[in-house]
Amino acid sequence: MTGRSKPPALTISEIFFSVQGESSRAGLPTVFVRLTGCPLRCVWCDTDYAFSGGQRMTLTRILDAVAGYQARQVCVTGGEPLAQKNCLALLTALCDAGYDVSLETSGALDIAGVDPRVSRVVDLKAPGSGESGKNRWQNLERLTPRDELKFVLKDRADYEWARHTVIERRLDALCPLLFSPVQETLEPRTLAEWILADRLPVRFQVQLHKLLWGNMRGK
Repeated sequence: MTGRSKPPALTISEIFFSVQGESSRAGLPTVFVRLTGCPLRCVWCDTDYAFSGGQRMTLTRILDAVAGYQARQVCVTGGEPLAQKNCLALLTALCDAGYDVSLETSGALDIAGVDPRVSRVVDLKAPGSGESGKNRWQNLERLTPRDELKFVLKDRADYEWARHTVIERRLDALCPLLFSPVQETLEPRTLAEWILADRLPVRFQVQLHKLLWGNMRGK
């Protein structure tokens, strides 16, 4: 006699309602589902509280929590959400429930299994992060025009690396590209001027939620 299998569950750092601060969805009211855990340790990480802790929640409980906010946009983030195997089931369940779903991932893990209805925002790590050696370049072959590539840049050296990567790999032919400055390290105006001077085919962005609320959790 076999025991009854347990329902899929994930360790959740927090679920909250805010405006999307980044990507082409910036400004949209969004429910964020932040998963616990990350195999990377970027030097500028601003969500290190999600490395550990959190609570186990079944898919049903997560979907009930999301539904309570009555929003169409849902972003699954971390940490590194794909570090939990049941993240794929969560993404599919959210899509099946009719949400417009995006995934924020470091790009260090395979994105092939992600539901094709999900918009994948893949963060390519620049050298200044300390984790550029973990970029999974095979992920570039998986990208579609509904996905986005993000570069978070610490200084001029990071910018030059990103510019070279964009041009050499013709990344603008794959999907929209996002360039962001590390908060309080690279002046946003400086990065914007570099982009304009080089006429790069990228979207400049700052973290809108931080302009509104600083580093407040749950926002």
